[in-house]
Amino acid sequence: MPNVIPAPRRPRRARLIGGTGAALALLLAGPLRAESVPEPQPDSWINLRIEPKAEAAPEPKRELRADPKPEPKVDPKPDPKTAPKLERPTADTVAVPAEMPPVKKASRELPPVVYARVSEDPLPSYTAQTFVDTMRAAERYQVYAEAGGWKTLPADFAPKPGDSHAAIPSLRHHLTLTGDLPADAPPSDRFDPPLVAAVKSFQARHGLPDAGIFGRLTLNALNVPADVRQRQLRASAQRLMGSSFGFGERYVTVNIPSATVEAVENGAVTRRYVAVVGSPDKQTPAVETRITDVNLNPTWTVPVSVIKNEIIPTMRKNPGYLAKNRIRILGPGGVEVDPTAIDWNTQKATNYTLRQDSGLDNSLGQVRIDMPNRHAIYMHDTPSKSLFAGSVRFHSHGCVRVGQVKEFAAWLLQGTEGPNGPGSAWGPIEIETAIAVGERRDAKLVKPTPVAFVYLTGYATSDGRVHFRDDIYGLDTPPAPAAATPLTPDVTTTGAITPRTAPAPRPAAPGVAPRPLPSTAQGAPVRPAPVKPAPVGSAPTPAPATALPAPPKPQTRKAAPPTRGPENEPVPMPPGLVGGRG
Repeated sequence: MPNVIPAPRRPRRARLIGGTGAALALLLAGPLRAESVPEPQPDSWINLRIEPKAEAAPEPKRELRADPKPEPKVDPKPDPKTAPKLERPTADTVAVPAEMPPVKKASRELPPVVYARVSEDPLPSYTAQTFVDTMRAAERYQVYAEAGGWKTLPADFAPKPGDSHAAIPSLRHHLTLTGDLPADAPPSDRFDPPLVAAVKSFQARHGLPDAGIFGRLTLNALNVPADVRQRQLRASAQRLMGSSFGFGERYVTVNIPSATVEAVENGAVTRRYVAVVGSPDKQTPAVETRITDVNLNPTWTVPVSVIKNEIIPTMRKNPGYLAKNRIRILGPGGVEVDPTAIDWNTQKATNYTLRQDSGLDNSLGQVRIDMPNRHAIYMHDTPSKSLFAGSVRFHSHGCVRVGQVKEFAAWLLQGTEGPNGPGSAWGPIEIETAIAVGERRDAKLVKPTPVAFVYLTGYATSDGRVHFRDDIYGLDTPPAPAAATPLTPDVTTTGAITPRTAPAPRPAAPGVAPRPLPSTAQGAPVRPAPVKPAPVGSAPTPAPATALPAPPKPQTRKAAPPTRGPENEPVPMPPGLVGGRG
């Protein structure tokens, strides 16, 4: 279109450029700036040519001089231009100052696990010489007991380093007898550094925090009489009689009263782990067997006793308990059964298999140490790791929960072919990777590792030191005389297992009178009293009938397995197929 060509305007444009008055008028017209026009028009070309750059520069300079705080240009905080928007809340916003930090979300990370401090003594608590060393220690403590032992310290005795006390000479005498204080230590009535070191040694031998600080536990241990300590040593040695445990270069010891697990290699403790063992009413039995497998991501089959005593009462109150804990009910052939199809007011649930899926919340945790034995117990991980921090760790149903069990599993799997085929090995990374897959995996040890669960409340190590632990199951107490009980307990296993009660008499057949047992008033069988020779000229006088105790049966470790388990429940299936007691 020829009429749009701006050629006719060029003379006029030249006149405006050359005209002083026109240029002044354009400078004073602020709204006519080219930057305010969205699309340049032909007339705006004149403004762009006329407006000099030097005249636009003073305006930002005046702005800089007027603003005394140029911090918003360098402040890393949010732009202050957004502040007015926050100060004027609407119905959809909240009036929160810009400087307030956002609300932190709750972290889903698990808190760090705290483990109780255990002894760092490299000498194992159980070796092939433990029986002999413990018997010698029992003889030594017998001499102490016959000589009067040591005095009882007062209940308020709690000296601090440098303090003097009238009972300190008695303390020094006690620790000198037990070998904690050197016999040539200078006498003193003060709690001096040599005596503090002796108290630390005493605490370490008794499984107490060895800080040299007097507390209730330390005072109680010091006040145990010498004859009680002698009885602990003798009872522990007797429980080791008849043992045929094969130690070997590598083996595992679980001392139940200590609640610890020892990994022994070449006669020294490679690592000692914190453990949680059976409670007094669900005691961990003494076992001698071998570790054969390490199960990663195990499932847990609920034992019959737990179904009867815990699952059924809980399901009556909370029908969603099984689903919440991912426990499945399996019928014949492994077919899953709906929990609503079972009458929980009866005991019918004991006829089914209840199995918990693997996972972090599984009762066995992420690792299970398989060790076939007739008690169906084993070592395993646990989701309740807070119990590892306690000094008293007797809370399980009979199995042994191991702290840092993955590290323990890596030690057991040394020499075993790793998950990546020949040339690979099982280490912490490989174990964690296999667990992260989420599927069950069984790693078989290339050579089974011997393991012994022992109950040693008093024992001596090869260096002559004598160690004591609390008799948590009450097995060191001598049994009552046979005349005071109707029948002597039939003990056919080690002393760490609760003795079985005498079987109830069978009912007599109809019409047949029961056959009474000859007994005294106390219930013990009697024999005919022998006739003593009387003096010449007098009639013979029979001796009074006395009750004879039944001869004790020898304790053996290889007794025939019972047909019924604890709490009169059927013996569980072999380990590896079911969980046993966890």
